[in-house]
Amino acid sequence: MKKEDIQIRDPFILPVAATQTYYLFGATDKDCWKGPAEGFDCYRSPDLETWEGPFPAFRPAPDFWATMNFWAPEVHEWQGHYYMFASFKAPRRYRGTQILRAEKPEGPYTPLTPSPITPPDWQCLDGTLHVDTAGKPWIVFCHEWVQVKNGAIYAMRLSDDLTRAVSRPVFLFNASEGPWVKRSEWPEVETKFSFPNYVTDGPFLYRTTDGVLLMLWSSRGEHGYAMGIARSASGTVEGHWEHDAQPIWGKDGGHGMIFRA
Repeated sequence: MKKEDIQIRDPFILPVAATQTYYLFGATDKDCWKGPAEGFDCYRSPDLETWEGPFPAFRPAPDFWATMNFWAPEVHEWQGHYYMFASFKAPRRYRGTQILRAEKPEGPYTPLTPSPITPPDWQCLDGTLHVDTAGKPWIVFCHEWVQVKNGAIYAMRLSDDLTRAVSRPVFLFNASEGPWVKRSEWPEVETKFSFPNYVTDGPFLYRTTDGVLLMLWSSRGEHGYAMGIARSASGTVEGHWEHDAQPIWGKDGGHGMIFRA
């Protein structure tokens, strides 16, 4: 199949040099908004043009806690295993990022822990793996606007086996700090007090060849869903983060990532 034949949101590419293969992951349920959720599929390709699949990368066990909003899986190779970071939700449960593990890029992936790695009483999504210059793993994730109104991005250091947090969440920035970000005008339901809504979605960190630490992240821009760039003044995930004035992708796009061919 061609890429035009694939229904997907929030695409993530994992290149595997040993087999000269690209693996494509993303939100692949036919209706990823209402559920019930089915799982995540992946596709593979030798050239980013022709694709095989779908292959069932993750299917929840009957006792898996989440039932809906299976969103934005990312897959990272770490210490000889493949780890999927993905967002999940269930009725009367906060949305969170869970980490899953597999022995092969295409899966099958199984939960690494019984519950999400993000704080249990926070509405969170879009966790991504960042490895600092000392070789220590972090999760960078969104504290979602639906809970805090002015969405925020946090970083939290993880144990080397990725099973637990070993630091408190470190605040990086609010959505409203992006010069290109616009207030969302979605109606609020059953609220006593009204606050402006600003969205944070899809952080992804990338270190350039000259050592600059960048973050892609998404929000609402002048022409809809957009993606901007923030730059760490310190070169570390803790920041301070400074924002480009204009988005790198300003219309009908967002939640991107960078990979090396």
